Amino acid sequence: MINALSFDVEDYFHAHAFSGIVRFEEWPSLEERVVTNTRRLLDLLDKCQVSATFFTLGWVAERHPSLIREIARRGHEVGCHGYAHRLVYAMTPAEFRTDTARAKAAIEDAIGAPILGYRAPTFSITRESLWALEILYREGFRYDSSIFPIVHDRYGIPNAPRFPHKIALPDGREIVEFPLSTSSVAGQRIPVAGGGYLRLIPYRLLRAALRRINVREGGPVIIYLHPWELDPEQPRLPVGWMTRFRHYVNLRTTQVKLTHLLNDFRFGPLCEVLRQAGLIHAGAES
Repeated sequence: MINALSFDVEDYFHAHAFSGIVRFEEWPSLEERVVTNTRRLLDLLDKCQVSATFFTLGWVAERHPSLIREIARRGHEVGCHGYAHRLVYAMTPAEFRTDTARAKAAIEDAIGAPILGYRAPTFSITRESLWALEILYREGFRYDSSIFPIVHDRYGIPNAPRFPHKIALPDGREIVEFPLSTSSVAGQRIPVAGGGYLRLIPYRLLRAALRRINVREGGPVIIYLHPWELDPEQPRLPVGWMTRFRHYVNLRTTQVKLTHLLNDFRFGPLCEVLRQAGLIHAGAES
């Protein structure tokens, strides 16, 4: 079974947890590390002969179009992660459309090709912001990977389907959703999709959970990470203990765990997994 591997291309200071201390206008003044960290990821994927999906922030694509071209040139799918890393449910539909269109244009200008996939910053398509899916379809996206079927203080739709599926839109069309992976423990959904969860969960337990999803449930797993999660030397920002824990815990183990995953499981970009499942097809951008 091919599982889906994805990376949200953003810098360490783009994380929503820092939005209260780092304003959008201050981003250009901070040390940028996204190019070096993304190339570190690309080199690791080359070594393991694995391709993935890179959901790219429009702000990054505008400043570093050569990096986005390099991602595509090295055989990976490029998707959209919004422009300014704003929470979807904190925007109006008009603001969301503007943010998304600007990001999509920057990314497509960089690679010279249309993109099909979108992932909301901080998985912020929730029950209150499902209206965003229709806007995504109208902007040319054919799949989304923003819904996390768990309970969380900032995101999540706890009872959402756990595997890729189609969602009917108000105009009668459909968009494909690839939700983030969860496992079930004592009837509770436990996130196992990557990010901070990958950094926190012992690898032996994580591997067992992913194998159970593949073998017992017969469904694909999706893993996500950020380039900054492979960068334990990144600047530390002055935040509270909870944010420090979520953002900085076990950064030194991320690359080791990711390498184990790439050796223990078969991965590909989201578009490949969805095409094999018959949920999207070649030429879907039309």
